[in-house]
Amino acid sequence: MNKTIQYFLYSTCITTLFACQSAAKEEQQVESKPNQIQLTDAQFKSVGLLTDTMQIQTLQGDVKVNGVIDVPPQNMVSVGIPLGGFLKSTHLLPGMKVKKGEVIAILEDQQYIQLQQDYLTALAEFSFIDKEYKRQQELNQSKAISDKSYEQIKATYQKQKIAIKALSEKLKLIGVQPENLNENNISKSINLLSPINGFVSKVNMNVGRYITGSDVLFELVNPDDIHLNLTVYEKTLPV
Repeated sequence: MNKTIQYFLYSTCITTLFACQSAAKEEQQVESKPNQIQLTDAQFKSVGLLTDTMQIQTLQGDVKVNGVIDVPPQNMVSVGIPLGGFLKSTHLLPGMKVKKGEVIAILEDQQYIQLQQDYLTALAEFSFIDKEYKRQQELNQSKAISDKSYEQIKATYQKQKIAIKALSEKLKLIGVQPENLNENNISKSINLLSPINGFVSKVNMNVGRYITGSDVLFELVNPDDIHLNLTVYEKTLPV
């Protein structure tokens, strides 16, 4: 073997060895990660992968899609009456428009009468207890009565205030304003008002039926913040 051939073989071996070492080093630098695939530049080119940025394109033609129309929870209201009662009248039908504060139903029950009576009676008794409490408070300050007598009337005074407050909140639940109630306007019926502006989606009750505290009479929807959710499949898109 002459010197030229020996030099060529030697150079070829050195080049091949260097290339193998470089490839091995490059493969070692590629770390595998869970749910990820990483390719070297050589692997990327060998499989012919191409990359591009996302673009907005206008497509012509009809597209069939599936979807639902929905509104946020605060725009959908289920209307009921906490204390129950008989549905005396309503004019609502599905699809009708309603305004906030509009009378959408009238209910009646003897418990409404009893509740108003209890409130006015408690209010009348409080007037006497309040005067007696203030009188005994002055007597106690001058030591004309014992502390025990004063504490008893004070406890009665506090209990009556609590009773009036509780009855007042119950009246508000059925739409009766306590400050406007007196012995001349006690009523067996109450008005049910619409809590929102919107449309009637469901009417669940009929006139004459007794409604419990858990029943839903109507469902109202405010479409001001309506949402349309669509599902589009790639195969339905025009090419």
